[in-house]
Amino acid sequence: MSTFVPPARVTAPPRLTERYPWLFPVAVLVHRARRRLTWTFSRTSYAHDRSSEPLPHRVRRHRSLLLRQLGDLGGTEMDLQHGKVTNLRLAAARVDGLAIRPGETFSFNRVVGNCTRRKGYVEGMRLSNGSARPGVGGGICQLANLLHWMFLHAPLTVVERSEHSFDPFPDNGRVLPWGVGCSIVYNYVDLVVRNDTDRTFSLHVTVGDRYLEGDLRVDAPLPTSYRVEARDEQFLEHDGRHFRRNEIWRTSIDKRTGVPLGDELVKRNCALVMYLPDGVSVAHV
Repeated sequence: MSTFVPPARVTAPPRLTERYPWLFPVAVLVHRARRRLTWTFSRTSYAHDRSSEPLPHRVRRHRSLLLRQLGDLGGTEMDLQHGKVTNLRLAAARVDGLAIRPGETFSFNRVVGNCTRRKGYVEGMRLSNGSARPGVGGGICQLANLLHWMFLHAPLTVVERSEHSFDPFPDNGRVLPWGVGCSIVYNYVDLVVRNDTDRTFSLHVTVGDRYLEGDLRVDAPLPTSYRVEARDEQFLEHDGRHFRRNEIWRTSIDKRTGVPLGDELVKRNCALVMYLPDGVSVAHV
């Protein structure tokens, strides 16, 4: 076993905004201003056109359950999840039908925008420092998670993606591997993907009765498919705290022959666990 190194977020001294909470709004304004300057003066071509009809070839389809038992958060948990569904409907409508043409970049925050009450967003479940809290627009990370999972199955370049620094809930009903999710904070914590191919892709997202459903499509057949999986999954105990780590790998496969072409390490994950691991082996380090 390799030497265990706890996440820097856990071992680092308190940030300035943690020691002086009144500075936090100022820091947010600075981050947002920096991002707006980047958007304004960058030569990046951002995706903005809509595809009137789905493109002919499917790359990846996925759906995720809208309501599920996450943990013991008290009586407000399901209210926040229902609020999340409202928020997902609004955000999904902004993404649905978006085309990502050759050379273009998709930015989740640019497409969805700021999730405010004035736009109809309500309080949903927002993850902050390892705990679930009410927040306007909460829950749209589920949409970013779904999009990122589909992007991983396409020859698109993930330019920017931030994950949650804590593992807050047990794997009740988890479908995707732990460690492929996204953290979204308007406008400076983003999911950004660039199309470096000569193909046009389109996104189609809907919110049904039970599922958030996504479909990534392309204008011509692709020669390669992808398998994405977690490897070396471990729960560790260190200094009385529990951590979870794994590696996310992507295998490219020749669609004509079915022969694997190569493996790519996507991400090494390590996060502080906010629940007591039950029914799994825990290594002491």
